[in-house]
Amino acid sequence: MQLNSLVKDDEVFLKVLGKVDRQESMLHIMVFLKFLGSYGNAVAMQKIGHMMGISKGWVNDYVMRACDAILKHREQVIKWPSIEELQNISGRVRKVHGFVNCIGLINGTLFPLDFASMVNGEDYYTRKGDYAIKGMFICDDAVRIMWIEVGWLGIVHNNPVWSNSEIYLGRDKYFDQNEYLLGDSAFLTSAVMIPT
Repeated sequence: MQLNSLVKDDEVFLKVLGKVDRQESMLHIMVFLKFLGSYGNAVAMQKIGHMMGISKGWVNDYVMRACDAILKHREQVIKWPSIEELQNISGRVRKVHGFVNCIGLINGTLFPLDFASMVNGEDYYTRKGDYAIKGMFICDDAVRIMWIEVGWLGIVHNNPVWSNSEIYLGRDKYFDQNEYLLGDSAFLTSAVMIPT
């Protein structure tokens, strides 16, 4: 509902030709979320179309329109918190979990690919035995995403992505004295990272 309220008036839903395809933004968002939440055979356009009451041909259009509308808001939704917001996050983390000066949590994830890239496909092969693109997220104590980095090869581990990120390389700009993130054991300890 929140996602739909953010994008419902976007022109991408208004500039659609034909009566059949001019559906509410909510249906676009539902198709988009179902597409993102599916894996393997469940992501088949025909299955999603059948479930959502649209043709398989429209599934791709709905996903693309919803994606276009959502991405227009990425910089206002995914952003590094202000100093005051970081202090609030730190205070809540300290109160609930006992970590003093912790301003966020970090972890990497893999976005699976259906097949290897035609160029350097082996670089996308992961330790889990499939092909993927690497992504990394920092979120606050309420699981709101504050930073995202996507597009690394699946073979790359968490720490190289982190140590080459804008946040780490410009840590003086993003972290106050003694502020840090919590990560898992894939990260090396530093002034702004505590692996748990």
